[in-house]
Amino acid sequence: MTALQQALGDYLKLRRGLGYELERDEPQLKQFLAFLEQAGAERITTELALRWARMPANQHPIIWRRRLSMVRQFARYLATVDPESEIPSKDLLPAHQPRTAPYIYTPQEIAQLMAAARSMRRPLNAATYATVIGLLASTGLRLREALALDRADVDLEGGALDIRASKNHRQREVVLHPSATAALERYAQVRDQHCPTPATASFFAAGWGRRPVKTVFWQTFRVLIEEAGLEGRGHRVRPRPHDLRHTFAVRTLINWYRCGEQIDRKMPALSTYLGHVSPESTYWYLQSVPELQCLVSERLERIEGLS
Repeated sequence: MTALQQALGDYLKLRRGLGYELERDEPQLKQFLAFLEQAGAERITTELALRWARMPANQHPIIWRRRLSMVRQFARYLATVDPESEIPSKDLLPAHQPRTAPYIYTPQEIAQLMAAARSMRRPLNAATYATVIGLLASTGLRLREALALDRADVDLEGGALDIRASKNHRQREVVLHPSATAALERYAQVRDQHCPTPATASFFAAGWGRRPVKTVFWQTFRVLIEEAGLEGRGHRVRPRPHDLRHTFAVRTLINWYRCGEQIDRKMPALSTYLGHVSPESTYWYLQSVPELQCLVSERLERIEGLS
């Protein structure tokens, strides 16, 4: 093991101890170390970091910037043990993060997606995928949060979820609609019938009672999108599981507008429910959907008419 590989192992261990998962960082940084070794370099230089970050050449500049950011974080740590290791400047590889409008599912499309899931060949997988999709649509959970739920995190009597695997490492409680609680109760019965001796404490179970894997869920979701007739909808190649979260937020805001609610007062509650760091992250939903924009404009016109 080289000194850089040892340093990378220590760096990953340190950051994971602080709560970071680094699912993308670890393989990328290992590739970077292999690049340095091939170049005959024993330490990080800005020139080599830039050359690696811009690989491959046909990637979007924001990808280059993210790759360089990973190296920069590691280089900062490395500089504490090797002062000659260079730290790439923050102003290198400037790029703007493009925000593609999310796909907002209709209730009928969500029902079609769940029906496609229920038609899967294996009964346990059919129940798992249909229930997870319904849970994402009715709560706005991130996919990762839903799949990380353990049985102890699901309070079927109180109708609430204890979310521990949050993106921002902020634990929160998500209150369930009675219909969502009933759906989880039905799922638990099916799960226990087909998987009486689970391999993990996971609430949701896949083959052999194991916890569902996010990458496998994504692959299966693509198939379900096609079977539900939703392939090619929206600005992307296909709608994503994460768009169910956007759909929940947008539908909630639309209902509030139609009921005449004071959005500014209600927004912190929605932000907390979704697990956003601040309401500013939630306000983006106001400008992501034409229907919402129309409702906002109509309310502003009424206010201006009264002034």
